Amino acid sequence: MNDSPPRLSRTEHVILTLLSRDKELFGLQIVDKSAGAVKRGTVYVTLGRMHDKGFVESRTEPLAPGAIGLPRRLYRLTPYGVAVLRAWTRATRALARLRPAEA
Repeated sequence: MNDSPPRLSRTEHVILTLLSRDKELFGLQIVDKSAGAVKRGTVYVTLGRMHDKGFVESRTEPLAPGAIGLPRRLYRLTPYGVAVLRAWTRATRALARLRPAEA
């Protein structure tokens, strides 16, 4: 069993934060809302990694009658993803308070 804490990249943190605000987004919405922090070329790879870690889950959006093309995949946080984001946020704030004041 792996007892090490979960790793969270900067991109994963941005995605978790966006999903905590908007509840459910598809990949290109994440790119648009990230203000450049998440790139088109990496969003789906990152979401796949986050799915493997248990941070997010997804569902396929049903196609409207007469629509063509592939259905979009919508992503949302899992309870574990919510807990990781909360713990990460608390740890970041606690570490910021420990930083010595600059002279």
